[in-house]
Amino acid sequence: MENSRNFVLVLTLSLAVLIGWQWAMDYFYPQPEEVPVTAEKVDTPAEQAEVAHSRTGGLQDSAAIAQEAADLETSLASPERVAIDSPKIAGSINLQGAFLDDVVLKDYAATADDSDDEPVRIFSPRGTPAQQVSQFGFLVNGEKLSDDTVWESSGGALSQDNPVTLTHAAGDGLTLEQTWSIDENYMLTVEQAVSNTSGVPVVVQPYGLVSRTSDTASADFFIAHSGPIGSFDQSVDYDYDYDDVEDEKSVSMAGKTDWVGFTDIYWLAAMVPQEGAAPDATFRSLGGNLFRADMIYDPITIPTGRKVTTTSRLYAGAKDSEILDAYQDAGIPQFGLAIDWGWFRWFEKPLLWLLKNIFELVGNFGVAIIILTIIVRGLMFPIAQKQFASMAGMKAIQPKMKALQEKYKDDRVKQQQEMQKLFKEEQVNPLAGCLPLILQIPIFFALYKVLYLAIEMRHQNFLWISDLSAPDPATILNLFGLLPFTPPSFLAIGVLAVLLGVTMWLTFKLNPSAMDPVQQQVFAIMPWVLMFIMAPFAAGLLLYWVTSNILTLAQQKYLYSKHPQLKAAAEKEKAEKAAAAAKAEK
Repeated sequence: MENSRNFVLVLTLSLAVLIGWQWAMDYFYPQPEEVPVTAEKVDTPAEQAEVAHSRTGGLQDSAAIAQEAADLETSLASPERVAIDSPKIAGSINLQGAFLDDVVLKDYAATADDSDDEPVRIFSPRGTPAQQVSQFGFLVNGEKLSDDTVWESSGGALSQDNPVTLTHAAGDGLTLEQTWSIDENYMLTVEQAVSNTSGVPVVVQPYGLVSRTSDTASADFFIAHSGPIGSFDQSVDYDYDYDDVEDEKSVSMAGKTDWVGFTDIYWLAAMVPQEGAAPDATFRSLGGNLFRADMIYDPITIPTGRKVTTTSRLYAGAKDSEILDAYQDAGIPQFGLAIDWGWFRWFEKPLLWLLKNIFELVGNFGVAIIILTIIVRGLMFPIAQKQFASMAGMKAIQPKMKALQEKYKDDRVKQQQEMQKLFKEEQVNPLAGCLPLILQIPIFFALYKVLYLAIEMRHQNFLWISDLSAPDPATILNLFGLLPFTPPSFLAIGVLAVLLGVTMWLTFKLNPSAMDPVQQQVFAIMPWVLMFIMAPFAAGLLLYWVTSNILTLAQQKYLYSKHPQLKAAAEKEKAEKAAAAAKAEK
């Protein structure tokens, strides 16, 4: 039956999408990649061994983590530093080279462990295993100031109400200045000034850079870009990853630079040029897993006795959608798209907004997801009613359909014409049964991206789950969390995944539509295949789907009562099939 083939096709395509997601996850999760800052050290081939990348990023190797802690203690003990203390950022600026190389985010803990109140660190000094730094400076007559230059500071600690000025007398009548300020969020502003009191004009070229190691990069997934990023001519470019830059050595971006830098799934370091300026933007591979994003302004000739100032900004912080959108509204083009929402962003953002508002009311994101699911299912209930009514109509005309199939079995074209005529006369839509499934696909995908991308979901707990944006930690192989190890992703079947398989199996068992043998096989296998496929996905997504399945079961029970012919037909069909099976065994 054509309707059956269409239905199986929809289910098969949906399954193919999910399998594709899992394949991509397995392929991209543990991929090797790395990032540099300056060409200080090039690793040997042995040192360039594969680097594991987690979904959220950070160092994964225990030796590297220990080395990072030791290096930080040494590097940050230097007295040549200017402290930073703002509402959301703490850290320091290294006066040697004027590097911003020490940034922690006060509002975000490094782990989901309640006993660990260590803030997440996104910038670390050069030479440390997790290095990420930013620097603003000048090329003077084509030459770069040495990174060993020690700048003088005035103004005390950098805070929201207290800018800090760094000064360096470059000789020959040139004075270089940087005035740093910071707002209440994650945006730093750097005013770069050059005063020329020499007897001749000088040519200066302001620049900014962000340099980092890719060892700490989050996994670059097809729905969550990680690596080089920027907006050029008001279009965000997600095309280049660390591999691409490493292969090409240098990638120059075309178009006017709106902002440029590096992104992880939750963190962003991006430079914003002076309004009206059009600096060149380039991503470079420096070797040894180090990468750099350069933003270089056009050369400026400064006559004697004059001073020129260029103002740039640096965003170093969390990819909070409300904060990013606010900066975009304030004039930074496409800044909200530093989060790779994709084509469904007009649907994903309302879901996120609704989730956050429900969370504010109930105080738990797991409960908020359950309530959101109830709301979504409630909105789709009228469609489900039409679906069941259509299936009831299909059941009623099934004898006529079989008669037409038998009558025109040798003329497929005529058979289809008569079928369509029958549907029209009986006012039955054979595709109505597929509509709710088709509508749920974008809802499912949008919620998946919200749970995967939105930092608001990070470390949100529900019952035994400490992070709804991560996979269910309670898996069968580790006795649901009792044994202290994490099974491989393809074997990590957790509580929610088991519930997903069981509830989906029950919904298929209650499905009243007539099924041919192909459909029966699809419906018999799909719940258990999806149980394995979905197990490594975000626990919040599985919570949504399990809740949706439970609501579907309740909805089916209710609609059966409204369409008793469906239940009677389904029971009759089951009895006939059972009798046929018993007869075949004899």
